[in-house]
Formats: sequence, structure tokens, C-alpha cells
Amino acid sequence: MIKFKKLSKILKNFLLEKDAAPLFDQNEINSKLEINFDFYNFGKKNKNKIFYVIKRSPGAGLFSNLIYVFNHLEIAKKNNFIPIIDMKNFTTIYNEEKKVDNSFNAWDYYFERINNYELEEVYKSRRVIITKNKFFKQFNNTISNKKFQNIGSSYFKIKKKFLDQSDDFFKKFLNTNTLAVHYRGTSYKTSANHPFPATHSQTINKINQLVSSYKYQKIFLCTEDKQFFEKMKKNFENNLYYLDTFRSNKDNAFKIFPRKLHRYRLGCEILLDALIISKCRGFLHTQTNVSEFVKFLDKKNRIKYYSLFNGLNTSNEYIAPLMWYYKNMAPEIIGGFKNK
Repeated sequence: MIKFKKLSKILKNFLLEKDAAPLFDQNEINSKLEINFDFYNFGKKNKNKIFYVIKRSPGAGLFSNLIYVFNHLEIAKKNNFIPIIDMKNFTTIYNEEKKVDNSFNAWDYYFERINNYELEEVYKSRRVIITKNKFFKQFNNTISNKKFQNIGSSYFKIKKKFLDQSDDFFKKFLNTNTLAVHYRGTSYKTSANHPFPATHSQTINKINQLVSSYKYQKIFLCTEDKQFFEKMKKNFENNLYYLDTFRSNKDNAFKIFPRKLHRYRLGCEILLDALIISKCRGFLHTQTNVSEFVKFLDKKNRIKYYSLFNGLNTSNEYIAPLMWYYKNMAPEIIGGFKNK
């Protein structure tokens, strides 16, 4: 993980001015929102503005981070705060040690900046709120909900190079009746309180059924699970399309560094996968943040959605890593998956 100067060092350089008149009642804001914030006075700049610094470190997957940011953007918009996304000083699992597109801020890797304020200016300003590094119970965890469409139209824009790359791939390889498939394996099999992934055979059988019923001519596959990827190639080698992305049989995507700019490229790959899926006519998936982001992109409801649901894993973190494997082997009569 990148070693930037911690914000605590900044705080030592910019002590609160005792005579600074508060522009807002901190207790009133916290009480109103039922969320506690950290309030700072870093200097004399922008006395009549309130900056709202959104941090999440180390965060989680790209679309999980996006949901988190959208929830805070909603708060900023309602209260006329100026939102600032700081994924430079507060690094995420996608941050690289060197600049990407001339930035250390991981948000800037994939999305356009939401305003023109520089972090250096923000941390010299009089009124600064810094969010807690927590996903609050009041937050909405589904990015496809309607209220986030308004937030997205105000603040959110994907970088043009990713839009162009996804368009080019789709036009070159998939410009026909295509079924997209997102299979989330590896860590999803063991994650507490998450939807169980479908088994390999459940997914392949459902694909065959959909191809037969709706005459899909091509299949676009998005998966990080190498074992499932190989099975799909054997079953659909003549009409299967996919990006050359990182895949493995273990939950190690952010634990190893097999290529240059690996963390950055992981974000690029899932973003491009989702953009391509959003152009297909059908989409087979389990419930994930990827599927919800595709629905967020599908503003005209063009896509036919087909879901595979095997229930939720237990919330017990000790039992959860074993449950998918047990249910995959056990007969249905003693708790195994159906039609596996």
C-alpha cells in the first residue's frame, strides 16, 4: 500500500484558530444526520465555504467504493457542502505507488473529477468536514436505486477512454444478440452474509436454457474465477467472448502483484466488463455490486435480467467459509443446493 503523508501530520501544521467564528453548529449537523463527522480548520482560505472530504480507506471493490461515495455525495448535496473525494491521502486497494494519468488519487483513475478544487487548497481552508471511515446503517447499499440516478447526473462521469474502449470491443465482437454472464466466485463462496454464488453446473445449464429460448448468438463472460472460466471455454468455445482480465482460483487479486500497475488494472477491468455488459441484450447474474452497477447504467431498461439465487450465506464468520462447499456436495434433502 502506498505510503503518503498521513493527514495527522497536516493537522499538526494547521492548528485550530481559537478566535475562528464557527460557520455552522457541529452538534446540530451531527444530530440532524445521525452521523458523526470530524470538523477541521486547516487555515484561512475559503472562509465562506464548507468542504466535505469523502474518504474510504482501504475500502473494498470499485463499485462498493462508488456506492459509499454516492451516499456521501447525497449528504453533501442536501447540505450545500462542497464534496471532495480524497483517495490520495486516504488510499484504497486500487492505489498505485506511481501516478496514473498524472494523479495519485484513485478516484481520478476511473472517473472525472467532481469539481476543480485541489486537495492542497482544501487542506488550507477554514471549514472542512472529513467523513468517518464507516458505512453507516442509514446508507443505501444499492447503487441502482432511483435517488442515485440524480446524484450520478450531478457528479458522476466515467472517463471517456473507458467508454470508448467498451464501445470498440462491443462493436467489434458483440454487435448482435448477446447474453452477458457475470460469475462471481472465489471470495464470494466464503463471504459471510453474502449471496451464495451459483454452482458451475447451475450456471451452465441456465445459459443453455436461455440460449435455446431467446436465440442468443454470443456470450460475453465476466468472471474472476479461473476454474469456471476454463469450464465456460470448454462448453461455449465457438461463441464465447471475454476480456483478458486477471483470474485465479483463490481470493488473491489484491494480495499478489503479477503485472505492472496491477491494482489500477483490476479497476479498469471490472469497469470495462460492466460497461460492455450494459450494452448486451440479456444478463445472467447473481446479486453483486457489478449487477447493480449494470442496472444503474441501464437507464432505459433495455436489458433482460436473469438471476440465479442460492440464498444467503450465514453471518457467522467462522462457519461461512465452509457453507458453500458443504451445500455444493450435500444432497438437497440435508441442505444442499437445488439442481446443482
